[in-house]
Amino acid sequence: MGLTKTARRARIHKRIRGTVSGTAQRPRLSVFRSNKEIYAQLIDDVNGITLAAASSKDKDLDTSGATNKVEVAALVGKAVAAKATKAGVSEVTFDRGGYLYHGRVKSLADGAREGGLKF
Repeated sequence: MGLTKTARRARIHKRIRGTVSGTAQRPRLSVFRSNKEIYAQLIDDVNGITLAAASSKDKDLDTSGATNKVEVAALVGKAVAAKATKAGVSEVTFDRGGYLYHGRVKSLADGAREGGLKF
């Protein structure tokens, strides 16, 4: 019997985390995607702290113009990029969290790039 979808994602994420790590100068942009929401964090793995975070549940994020979850993910990417520049971060390493680089994850990455992050 094969792996479940969540077990497969956990295995892929563990493999990715073996190579992707964040520092204070170049933190890791970690993405978590649930069925309804999407979350992004900038993580300094050396010190074990979160430098900035944004999600589709944030009250200050205006999602009224978005018609679907892909557009909301792009807004979250722009929001995390704005918080990153406020924290003095311009370059990140992207951690897709075991998800395929497609759909909402790709949209979040493109939104972060539009917001000024380099990765």
